[in-house]
Amino acid sequence: MSATGLAACTPLAFVDAMCRFELGLARVQERAGAVPAGTADTIAQHVRADAFDIDALAADSGDGGNVAIPFVKQAKALLPAATRAWFHHAATSQDVLDSALMLVLQPRIARCLTLLAQCRDAELALMKRHADTPMIGRTLLQQALPITFGAKVAHWAWGLARAEQRLAEVYQRGLCVQYGGPVGAHTGLAATGPDLMDALADELGLARTPLPWHTDRQPVLALADALGAVAVAAEKIALDVALMAQTEIGELSEPAATGAGGSSSMPHKRNPIGCARIRAAARAIHAQVSLVHNAGAQPLERGLGEWHAEWAPLVDTTLYLEGSLDTLQALLAGVEVHAEAMRRNLNTTGGAILAKPAIEWLAQHIERERATERVHEAHRIAAREQREFADVLLDAPEIHSAVDAEQLRQALAPLAHVGASARQIDRVRAALQAMDA
Repeated sequence: MSATGLAACTPLAFVDAMCRFELGLARVQERAGAVPAGTADTIAQHVRADAFDIDALAADSGDGGNVAIPFVKQAKALLPAATRAWFHHAATSQDVLDSALMLVLQPRIARCLTLLAQCRDAELALMKRHADTPMIGRTLLQQALPITFGAKVAHWAWGLARAEQRLAEVYQRGLCVQYGGPVGAHTGLAATGPDLMDALADELGLARTPLPWHTDRQPVLALADALGAVAVAAEKIALDVALMAQTEIGELSEPAATGAGGSSSMPHKRNPIGCARIRAAARAIHAQVSLVHNAGAQPLERGLGEWHAEWAPLVDTTLYLEGSLDTLQALLAGVEVHAEAMRRNLNTTGGAILAKPAIEWLAQHIERERATERVHEAHRIAAREQREFADVLLDAPEIHSAVDAEQLRQALAPLAHVGASARQIDRVRAALQAMDA
């Protein structure tokens, strides 16, 4: 989890968010004439987070099923008698708790978006630096055809960017205020309730919503799903890096900034600890998102245990993601790229990955059947002796005498067979840059 996020999400921070909700509610109600003048100032003067007995709140939450009930009781005890009746006016427990949850998570999601922007910058730099760094592409974990490392990063970047867009949409329009009263009908506020709800959203800096969402948990589901989507995109990168950092592949190494560590029993190991942290966080996030989905369909006008089950998973998911993105940003900014290992691994099959284009090119200079025989023989020798495929082909006198050696090498260079890798990088670079415009 994020150390920064954990430090911000204390019990006192949640109580402070509930105080902000109640003060905001009093302000908009006072402006609308729903509570006496001076109510908001009195609440602001007396109801502060540091005035609450946090231990007592925790101990008393079980009886009412949530912390809002003892919170309102303690708050009223802090107020002058004349103001107590107007505190928490026409509100219900879920109003204060759902809104407070949005307020607490809002800065955490903002930091996740900041970290995602930093990841984009690091990805853009990697794409530019390695646009022409050839490597083997792999399908079903086996060698396939050449790509460039820049193109691989472009795929990472676009997946992460699409998830970022989902999270940004929730941040901008999906962290909704909750205010509906006991049954979500603004009881006692028939003429002004929906307008007060809109005013409260503006007062708190939360999104407006047409209706209270006590048992319509789409705002919560949208948030959980967006967090989960970012976790998937981050894990994809971590998984690729970890696989490419295997000793026998050696194409990437984690930077020291991610805490890349050794083994307690094998000093030669350089473990991809950052990747492990990102993947472990993703496991926890996916489990928590599943729990939120499980609680999504809630009965009648107030859930029976379902909305109570959402609070911890939403907070934990956000903090796991924030910590994961802390690590991902450091990983992308400092990953060590071993281009020589990428080149070595391109030669693992002795040119078998380029057999078809080699035959087609040689068939323009010698008889096709002979070209096919020479290519198959050459890639077996090249694999056995770990030599360049083109050099082995040129050892054959009939090929050496029939072709220009440099033209053959260019025709079989990995960069000649990376498809539209360069154009893909350009397209993703333009799309990422447009996100900052």
